[in-house]
Parts: sequence; structure tokens; C-alpha cells
Amino acid sequence: MSQKVAIVTAAGSGMGKAIAEKLHGDGYKLLLMSRSENAMKLAKFIGQLGIQGDITDKRDLSKLVSYCMSEYGRIDALIINTGHPPKGDLEILSDEQWQEGMDIVLMNVVRLIRLVTPIMVKQREGVIINISSFAALEPNLAFPISSVMRSALSAYVKLYSQRFASVGIRMNSVMPGFIDSHEQSNELIKTIPAGRLGKVEEVAQTVAFLVSDSAAYINGQNITVDGGLSRHL
Repeated sequence: MSQKVAIVTAAGSGMGKAIAEKLHGDGYKLLLMSRSENAMKLAKFIGQLGIQGDITDKRDLSKLVSYCMSEYGRIDALIINTGHPPKGDLEILSDEQWQEGMDIVLMNVVRLIRLVTPIMVKQREGVIINISSFAALEPNLAFPISSVMRSALSAYVKLYSQRFASVGIRMNSVMPGFIDSHEQSNELIKTIPAGRLGKVEEVAQTVAFLVSDSAAYINGQNITVDGGLSRHL
């Protein structure tokens, strides 16, 4: 096939939409998914395929991968973008909220990997990108569930790359800071060394680089796109 195939989840708006548009411009064949109809509308507008589904539903994930294989016959890139887990005070978050956060951030990746890895192993190549958060490296009490679960996802990325790098599969996470897909206060923006919010297009360009052959030796990494916000070494 002359064109590579990419799946993008939560592709109806924000960073997911920007990633889909960037990969489309780079010549990828796409299958887009979101819980709303927005991914299907975008797919129709750019002449690609779309499906409505929930990233936390195992049946929807199975349908997504099966649909891609039936239409395209391969999966070269999988961009796993998600919604936001519940927020609240650390000491009063319920079991149900923690479980919901795990499903949104971590288990959706685990479940998709079970479906996609055999395909990529057979192809002897494939790239998986998780859209995570700088909170994985800079835990923040404003979003405790996200901080904890995305840290777990960062560990999963390391383990997956150790297991499958030798067969030509790469997995990395992109960890955005505060991005212009959501409004933020001036007080918060002042804490960002760059002095501004990131742009969804900047996240999309990072993803496009990481799925390209130019990033062939980047594997198992958690890469911040946060305007200098993170302080870790």
C-alpha cells in the first residue's frame, strides 16, 4: 500500500481533531472515533472513515480495530487520545471515580494493545502514541486521578517498548501541558515559562513526527509538550 493507515481516538475535537487533520495532510488513510458524532463528521468532511464509540467500552474498541482491518487491511499508527478523568479532593474521591479514571486513562490503552499488537507483530512494524499529560511527571492535586493513572501509563510505555521494540513496534507518550483546547485563567498562564497556552497544532506536529520514520529510534519515551512547565530532570 502506498499510504499508511492510522487510527485516532477521541478525534472529534481538540487535540484529537488536530492530530487527525495533520495526519490527513501527511497522506495517511484514517479511521477516526469519538463518543459523539463529531469524529464521523470530520471523517466525512476530509474523505476518511469514522465510527462512533466509547474508548472505555471493550466492544467498541473491538469494533474499531475490526472495522479498520476490514477496510484497510493494516494498522500502521494508533493514536490513543482520551477524555478527562474525574476531578476532586484526593481524600474523598470514590472507588467508582478511581475506577472510571483507570478506564479512561490506562485500561483503554491496555485493551487496545491486546487487539492491535498481534496485527503489528505480523506486519513487523507499527507505532503507538498515547496522548497523556505533564501530570504524569508533575503530580498535581488539582487533578489527582489523572496524575496517578498517567504515571502508571508512563510505566506501561516503558514495559511495552522493552517487550516489542525488537519486532519493529514503537510506543511513546506525548504529555501536553495546558493547551488552547480549554480556556485557562491568566493566573495559571503566568506560571507557564513560555507565557502562553500550547496550541493543539503543536501537539499534532509532535505526534506526526513521532509516527514518522524520522523518529524510528525513539521508543518507550514520555515526551512533554508544555512550554517549559515541567521541572523534573
